[in-house]
Amino acid sequence: MDQTQQQPEAPTRDSRSFTVLSIECLKGSSKADEWTADMLQTGDIVEEIRIGSGSGYGGSGPARSYKSPFKNGRNGIQKILHSSFKNKETTILVRVRRGRDEFAELQACIVPESGARKSYMLRSIADANYTVGFSDRTEFECFELQASRSSRIVSALSKARLQEGYVSYPWDKRKQELLSVPNSSCFLSLLLLPKASDQAASRYNDVEDTLARANVWLNASQASGVPIVFMNIQTESLLTKISGETASSTVNAGSLSDLSNLANASLYGFEDYHGVDLGVVRAVRLWYAPLAGEIAIEIKIKEGDSKLGFAISRTDEGFIYISSVIDDNDNIPSTRSGLSVLYKEAISSSRLLVVSRVSNQKVLPWMVSSTGAVRCFDTVSLSQKLSLHRHAKVPILIHVFLWDQALASTCGSNSRLRAVSPPAMPLPPEVRLARQPNENQIQPLSPEAANDSGIRDGPEHRLERDTAGEVSFRFHDFAIPNNWV
Repeated sequence: MDQTQQQPEAPTRDSRSFTVLSIECLKGSSKADEWTADMLQTGDIVEEIRIGSGSGYGGSGPARSYKSPFKNGRNGIQKILHSSFKNKETTILVRVRRGRDEFAELQACIVPESGARKSYMLRSIADANYTVGFSDRTEFECFELQASRSSRIVSALSKARLQEGYVSYPWDKRKQELLSVPNSSCFLSLLLLPKASDQAASRYNDVEDTLARANVWLNASQASGVPIVFMNIQTESLLTKISGETASSTVNAGSLSDLSNLANASLYGFEDYHGVDLGVVRAVRLWYAPLAGEIAIEIKIKEGDSKLGFAISRTDEGFIYISSVIDDNDNIPSTRSGLSVLYKEAISSSRLLVVSRVSNQKVLPWMVSSTGAVRCFDTVSLSQKLSLHRHAKVPILIHVFLWDQALASTCGSNSRLRAVSPPAMPLPPEVRLARQPNENQIQPLSPEAANDSGIRDGPEHRLERDTAGEVSFRFHDFAIPNNWV
């Protein structure tokens, strides 16, 4: 919109009684410049209206022009707009005056005003959200409105409120395209429930005890050779129904002075509107990440493969890892896929080759129950699934934790390994420290030592029950039919 400066001759009429056609702003602009001088606002005095194809900028053809004073004011203009709209002449140019020597223009189209019969308004061509109408006012009233524009802008600013909106998002497509492992996050965590301090599970150890157990689990995992680092820790509130002694001992926050007693409590309660005692359990969630991310290994099966060539075990903390590989046969899946190479690198670096996913499903420990047992995955069922892959000649895709970014680059250049998973997240400099082996670390056994300690070629084997639940038992001896796949 153009703005021009003219010096009209000062009016001699009484502005208090002289009626003019003025602008009535019906709907503000959606743009940031809605309060600039170029935009028409309430109180602007209409000087001229041009209707027709030639009324716009650069337009050609005939255009009907109407100048102030307008016969019958607003009613007369509405008749003109109605006639033009019926004739499909909707292009209009409005020229207005502010004060005595400032002018502005608006190029718009004529549209019916909603809820009013034979009443029309103007919608800006540049901004469809910006609409104006016409009103009869005295010139003095227009000058007063123009003079109060600054205060009205301030008032409008104080009343302006940001409105919420919704946007549809292609979640399924994004999860396939933007995740290293489709439909699976790279965020790793363990949820620790507070430990019950009595057999009736009416009382629980405090939050400090749960934090200490989270700290122990992390330190023990690192000491055993699991290549993970601490990322974050948080408390997590879980609702449960309580009754009896539990309710009487925990529903005690009757005043603000009682809140100090809950600062370190793992379980506290309250009574809802229906008189039901509800308890809030404060669990702890530990977030961690692999030292150098995850890498995918595709194990392809060939006709005649009688074994996969590796064994799996589980740490006390619930991590599944490759415990042994057959390294004297180049024609077995573990050697062809490069798994044996990674295993040897892990042994030389005093690390465990931890399996994080099988067929893109996480096989990491995920919870510690109120009895202290670590919820994790069963090695027997996992071995059976891997064996079924071999019998069905279906390739196996497993992910393992890496401990060195340089190793990821080396493995990524090997056609047998697919580095489809970058590091879980960029680690800050203070945690990019490789944990050095010390006398407290549990070193993985070499294949020879593993054979001496219980991996035998004979049919005899001893397995203890693996509940992976409330009571966790370890596999002490792994015989070929059970842990070799």
